[in-house]
Amino acid sequence: MTIALDAHPTIPNPPVPPESSGSSLVARNVAAWFGGHQVLNNVSLDMPARQVTALIGPSGCGKSTFLRILNRMHELVPGASLAGQIELDGVDIYRSAVAVTETRRRIGMVFQKPNPFPAMTVSENVLAGLKLSGLKRSDHREIVESCLQRAGLWNEVKNRLGDAGGGLSGGQQQRLCIARALAVLPSVLLMDEPCSALDPTSTRRIEETIAELSETVTVVIVTHNMQQAQRVSNGCAFFLAAENEPGYIVESGPTERLFSEPDDPRTLDYVRGRFG
Repeated sequence: MTIALDAHPTIPNPPVPPESSGSSLVARNVAAWFGGHQVLNNVSLDMPARQVTALIGPSGCGKSTFLRILNRMHELVPGASLAGQIELDGVDIYRSAVAVTETRRRIGMVFQKPNPFPAMTVSENVLAGLKLSGLKRSDHREIVESCLQRAGLWNEVKNRLGDAGGGLSGGQQQRLCIARALAVLPSVLLMDEPCSALDPTSTRRIEETIAELSETVTVVIVTHNMQQAQRVSNGCAFFLAAENEPGYIVESGPTERLFSEPDDPRTLDYVRGRFG
């Protein structure tokens, strides 16, 4: 059955959520369309709590669309629809009474291109998520320091908290966006090629941040960098799409197995750079 992607009412002034300890995320038989064009078919994937799951595969096979489905951003596209189930700790996020704003708070998103609010200071950027989510918290100083620490940025900007966020380097801006996402205490963090525009040093720092975050937050990352997928993830899902056909998962499982002894020869060909 196709799900009608109508906006749910928001919850005014939601209470402060408890500290996150990571949540499990499960996709079951997910299919997706943009108008009459199907972009995903029969996608099922377990994303365990407090682990890093990497989505790999050539461009155009639906990885980023799938990522946006996981926190209900797919429905923001006019004409979008989907079928199947997405469960957060066993609760279907599309069919439950939980408001879409609460779902997106619990399942945060970091995009490919850093998008701090350029006119806001570093501190204001971190706190912006609280305002957008309607969360009421008074410990702003502690939130700023804690989130910047977790994002691996505190030591670099602790004396620049009043500077504009847009004045930071690209790698610093990306970590500032991670800190902003963490301020609302998500249990899952989605990352869409977060290092694609960064230099090797910034990439290494983001990867270190991902490793630290996975101790308390579930991370799902789209990456075209196979070495990165090997370094940061516990599990992988290999997406593929034939020409003019919807994307699907060829196979998924522990990263070490998919990169050494996958079940499907196409997986080995892809991770070894023979196509894509």
